[in-house]
Amino acid sequence: VRLQVQNVEKPLYRGTFHCFQSIIKQESAFGLYKGIGSPMMGLTFINALVFGVQGNTLRALGKDTPLNQFIAGSAAGAIQCVICCPMELAKTRMQLQGTGEYKLKTKNYKNSLDCLIKIYQKEGLRGINRGMVSTFIRETPSFGFYFLTYDCMTRYLGCEAEDSYVIPKLLFSGGMSGIVSWLSTYPMDVIKSRLQADGVGGVTQYSGILDCVRKSYHEEGWRVFTRGLTSTLLRAFPVNAATFATVTVFLMYMKSEDNLPECEPGPVIPQHSSL
Repeated sequence: VRLQVQNVEKPLYRGTFHCFQSIIKQESAFGLYKGIGSPMMGLTFINALVFGVQGNTLRALGKDTPLNQFIAGSAAGAIQCVICCPMELAKTRMQLQGTGEYKLKTKNYKNSLDCLIKIYQKEGLRGINRGMVSTFIRETPSFGFYFLTYDCMTRYLGCEAEDSYVIPKLLFSGGMSGIVSWLSTYPMDVIKSRLQADGVGGVTQYSGILDCVRKSYHEEGWRVFTRGLTSTLLRAFPVNAATFATVTVFLMYMKSEDNLPECEPGPVIPQHSSL
């Protein structure tokens, strides 16, 4: 977020490592965890919603084909925007608060919940859902590629329950799925971050998505749409490796224990295998 929204004329950070280094030096190690409350409040619900919607949509479509995997993933991505957008708005505002300050001189928000409450009091529901359209445009195809890539990777690697290397294969498949999903829509993530950060300090620059795209490109060229990509991909692999592997192993365990006989493997387990 810091890299995506920084002023090109007076940049604070030269790149991912310099940003990381500067935050620790200027704001202490706790500066790296600004805005953590928002993901902790929302990610549990988002993941439950995503995997639930994807699995049920795939079953409703009837056949486990690559196209249906993409459609089911896209449906899940679209629906979770209701939670994702306000969550990321609070996260963005908290991460930008007190940039470069060891001790905050002015603290607009006490925490993520306080941030959302104050935005609502000032701007209403429209303010809480700032960046909703850009979030929808980003998340819908992104989750389609997310589940499609995982399905293709697990099929290609032959992830079978009796395979002694099934866990490393699942971790690799999940990590690659995260990278592909971010690469597929990353420019829109830059736009979303800029729109959600717009207005901080009382200055509004953009009137909407197209205006943000036009001004950003005019001022910084095409490279602006890759700002922060390195740090995003470094985060994406381990996070999604852990997420997909955990869900898959849990479903395998539940199926083997026969606790949920009516529950099909669903979103993450290839139909062709013994999983």
